[in-house]
Formats: sequence, structure tokens, C-alpha cells
Amino acid sequence: MKRNAGFARRLRRYYGLYTLSFALFVVLLAIGESMGLSQQVIGHVFLFVTIAIYATIGVMSRTSDVSEYYVAGRRVPALFNGMATAADWMSAASFIGLAGTLYFSGFEGLAFVTGWTGGFVLVALLLAPYLRKFGQYTIPDFLGARYQGNFARLVGLAAAVLASFVYLVAQIYGVGLVTSRFVSVEFEIGLFIGLAGILVCSFLGGMRAVTWTQVAQYVILIIAYLVPVVILSYKLTGIPIPQAVYGKVLQEITAREDVLLEAPTELEVRRLYAARAQDLADKIAALPDSLELERRRMIEQLNRMRLDNAPARDIALTERALRDLPRTPAEAQQIWARARLEALERSKPPPRHAEAHPGATERESAIARNNFLALMFVLMVGTAALPHILMRYYTTPGVMEARRSVMWSLFFIFLLYVTAPAYAVFAKWEVYHNVVGSSLGILPDWVASWGRVGLVRIEDLNGDGILQLAELSLNTDVIVLATPEIAGLPYVVSGLVAAGGLAAALSTADGLLLTISNALSHDLYYKVINPQASSHRRLVISKSQLLVVAVVAAWVASLRPDNILFMVGLAFSIGASAFFPALVLGIFWKRANRPGAVAGMLVGLAVTIFYVLRTHPFFGGSMAHAWFDINPISAGVFGVPLGFATIVLVSLLTRPPPQEIQDLVDYVRYPDVPGRSRPPL
Repeated sequence: MKRNAGFARRLRRYYGLYTLSFALFVVLLAIGESMGLSQQVIGHVFLFVTIAIYATIGVMSRTSDVSEYYVAGRRVPALFNGMATAADWMSAASFIGLAGTLYFSGFEGLAFVTGWTGGFVLVALLLAPYLRKFGQYTIPDFLGARYQGNFARLVGLAAAVLASFVYLVAQIYGVGLVTSRFVSVEFEIGLFIGLAGILVCSFLGGMRAVTWTQVAQYVILIIAYLVPVVILSYKLTGIPIPQAVYGKVLQEITAREDVLLEAPTELEVRRLYAARAQDLADKIAALPDSLELERRRMIEQLNRMRLDNAPARDIALTERALRDLPRTPAEAQQIWARARLEALERSKPPPRHAEAHPGATERESAIARNNFLALMFVLMVGTAALPHILMRYYTTPGVMEARRSVMWSLFFIFLLYVTAPAYAVFAKWEVYHNVVGSSLGILPDWVASWGRVGLVRIEDLNGDGILQLAELSLNTDVIVLATPEIAGLPYVVSGLVAAGGLAAALSTADGLLLTISNALSHDLYYKVINPQASSHRRLVISKSQLLVVAVVAAWVASLRPDNILFMVGLAFSIGASAFFPALVLGIFWKRANRPGAVAGMLVGLAVTIFYVLRTHPFFGGSMAHAWFDINPISAGVFGVPLGFATIVLVSLLTRPPPQEIQDLVDYVRYPDVPGRSRPPL
């Protein structure tokens, strides 16, 4: 006990000095900027210094001990495990995407805040202490022991790899986003720069290195998140406590919405977008003839422009449009359908920020409310089922520390989540007052710089030279990263935010990579293929799998599959439907058996994936096929209850588990009793 207390004191001293050093580093860069240090240099310094910090911790924490590599030696104090869990948890979706979602969705975006925060209550009550009491290394480990063998283990392994891989792609995408903007490199190159930082941390030291790196990353990401919004709060209200005063700014936004959304020019632009959507619908209905007609029309237009000596820029734009025209009717249908959906979306007024469950009709309001509740449910249950989060509670010294660790996790996560709504409100105030309504010739520099990355698009649809709200398209991922520039803050703040976004993405990517590689090496190779493998061979296999998974994930992220928040939401649906019923019933219901658990996991996972494929446009689906108008991000709302029902039904129809498995349930659920030892696995 004394040894653990001394270890915790040393950690507090080391990380206290680290925090002060990082704050001094930021101050020195700010002084350098005021003395003429260029933005490019500041961006490079922030990126490479922070990655160097993580790499140094990774190298110093290298290990060849199996227990250290998989679970950090089970000696991480609750406070620091809470910080590491918060960093592991607050991914690029939380840091980069959450405030953007609140910016666009207003009240509806609070489903993410309440769902993600509430999920940790389920972790504390239903899972974390019991999994720590069980011990071992991975979630498939628990499934294999509780449900008697490798079949349940392999199903859990497949689900863990799938959920973690989807989540990992989102993080690496976030890494590419940050590095490409702030170091001025190609998006794909930025992916692999960040990937190098991820691998140095997780490859050499496993969970030991990842844990201490994530603590350092939490310090950076929370400072980076709070600094710009505190400055904005002081700038707009005179009070540097954004969480307490953003309501006043929200009232101003509501008043601005009353004027802006009913302006004649806004109504005109939305009508033009509605007409575009109808034109695209007509073209889709007339395929394949419409594609050939469109190609002939553009060729004739290009010939006329050349004969009339039109400006070279106009000719070049027309040539590009002709070159980008779909080649086949099938491709045209897919591209025009997406363009039609975008035009339809921009033809509608955006939801008012403070309006709960907006809708033009009572049915639309009911659909919005149902989607809010479904998303909140999926995020809560998914939080309690994601393997890379649950693995963190294997690293504490005991069950009590695991419980305290959840409490600290909630506190550290609360600091960011309670600030995200203020971030969204202040950013929206800046855009609505200082960007919308401006002349296109004098737009701020951030519009062009983020436009080059593809996250800001402007289209002067009515040709008046003035930017209307409907003509401005912002990706959700740009709000946090661009807010310092939007508000005119010093560039060092932009660099700090980029460093925070990078820390958030890298910390979660480290945990996810480790989850996948450990599952493949421990649960597949060691537990199934070669139980006699030496510890050295197991670590070699884990590290080789880590490299392979990292490269494949970077390649998928380079395809830019979707926005960060949807990919993360999909991972939650997969994790919730595959794991939550099997884990909860495995802990609290002795009658749950192997056939029931396997059937429940497969049914829940299959229903969730089927629904996403059937409804999401990226996979060729359509919301016309949606059940109860539930969005694909909430697909797990169908998989989870079906998983519970399947486990209960199949378990009752088949033989109960043997007595030693029921004894294992008692051992996991109840405090230690003198004279009663752990049942053999």
C-alpha cells in the first residue's frame, strides 16, 4: 500500500511539472508570435513538439513483460487511470466533432452529451468493478470464460475488432485533418505523420506506454479546448467563465435567427436550392438519356465559349465540369442522388439553436424526438460496451480503485462536455454576425484556408455577391479547429487547438490499436491457435498485428469515408448490440449460457449492420427503408433489445451452464469471502 502511495505521489509531481512546462511553452510561442514568428513555424512546432513528447514517453515506457504490455502491470492509480480513460474516451469526435454537431443541431446535439456522460454511470454500476474482479486481459477473455470456450470468444473478438476498427478509422481521419491544415501537407501524408506518433507510443510499451502517454495527452487536450472558449467568453461577455454565461449569447443568436432566417435573400436562395433538387430528381428519373443530354449540352456550351473568346477561367471551369461528369448511368444516379439530398437539405431553414425537437409538422417533431432518444440510448449503452474503454479498468490495482477510476473519468470528461455547448454558441455568434451577410470579396482568410482542405464551401447561387447563410456549407469537423481564426484570436491559439485535436485523436487511436492487436494476439493466437506460445512470441505477434492494422486503417481513412461523428456513432451501435447484452447478463444472470450468448451477439450485430447498410447513403442505402424513421447512426437501438431477447430465449430453451460457471458469476459479483477462492477458468 505504501509503495502504491509513493508511486502516486511521484506521478503527481512529474505530471504537475509537465503541465507547468507545457503552459510555459505555449506562453513562449505567444511571445514569439508577437515578435514576428510565422504561422507556419508555430504550426510545425506545436505538431512536432507534442508528438516528440508522446514518443519520448512511449520509448521510456517500453516493456517486454506480458502483464505490463497488456494491462500496465495492474498498478495505475485511480486518478491517473481516470485521466487516461478520459483521453482514451474523448476522441477526435468529442474534441473536433461534438461542438460542431451542437453548432448545427442545437438542442438535438445534446443527445451526444447526455448519452456519452450517462454511459459512464452504466460502466460504474454494471461493468467496471466486475470485470476488474474477473481479471485477465481483454473483453473476449471474459466472454470465453463466462460462456465456456472459444466460440463465444471468437464472436466477441470479431465484434471487438469491427467496432474498434471503425472507431480507429475516425481517429486517423482526424489526425490527417489536423496535420494537413496546420502543417500544410497533403491529407494522406498527414495521416502517416500522425500514424508514426501513434505507433511509437503503442508499439514499444503496449498498455503501459499508452497509459502514461494518454495522461500527458489529456493535459494538452483539455488546455487546448478551454483556452479559446475562455478567451471568446471574455471577448463577448466580459466574463471568462463560458459554461456560466453562454446563455446570454444564445439569446442574441435567437434574436439574430429571427431576422436572418426570414430575410428575402435567404428565402430566395432556399427556393433556388429546392429548384436544383427538383431538377436533379428529373434527371435521375430520365436516366440514361439525361446523362447523354447533359454531356451534349456542356460540349455545346464549351464550344460557344471558345468561339466567343470567353475568359480563360470560365472555360477552365466548364472543362472541369465536363471532365467530372459521371461516366455511367449508375454512377450518375449515385452522384446526382447525393447532390439532390444536399440541395434539399440546404433548401430548408436550419434548426433554431434553442428549439427542442424541431419540425414543421407534429410528425416531424415526433421523428426528431424519437431520434434524440434513440441516439442517447445507443451512446449510453455503447459507452458501457466499447472494449477499449472497458480494458482500462483491468489496469487498476483492485476493484475499489476501478470504481474510483470511473468517478475520476466522469469528472475529467465533464470538464470538456460542459464546455462544448458554449463553444458551439460562441462560434455560431461569430459566423452569424461577422461572416453571413458579408461581401464575397472580403471574406475572412479562414474561409479560403479551410476551403482548401474541403471543409468549407461557398456558392453564390443567386449571384448577388453577398454570402447568405444557405450558401455557406461548413463541415461539422471544422467548428472547433477554425474557431480561433473565426474569432480573430492569435494564431498560437489555433496551433494549441490543433495540438489538442491531435492529442485527442492519437490517445484514442493508441487505445483502439492496442485493443485490436491484443485481441488478435491474445484471444486468437494464444487462446485458440497456439496455447503453448511463449510470452516473447505473443508480444511479437501483438506488435506485428498492430503494424498491419494501423496501415490498413490509415488506408481506409485516406478514402475519407464520412464525417468523424457518424463513424464514431456507428462504432457505438456495433459495440452496444454485440457486447452489452452478453456482458450484463453474463454478470447478473446465472442462467445465461453459451448458445444464448452466441446467438444474442450474432443477432444484435447482424441487425445493426443490416440496418446501417440499408439506410445510409454512403453504402447505397436510403432513409426510405428506415424503421420508425430512425437514423442509421442509432442502428444499435434495434440490435440491443433483440440481443437481450435472443440471449434470454435461447438460454431458457437450452441447458443451463455448469456449476463451475455459476460459481464464477458469484465470484465476480460478490465481495471476497474468506475461504472461497476463485473458480478455475
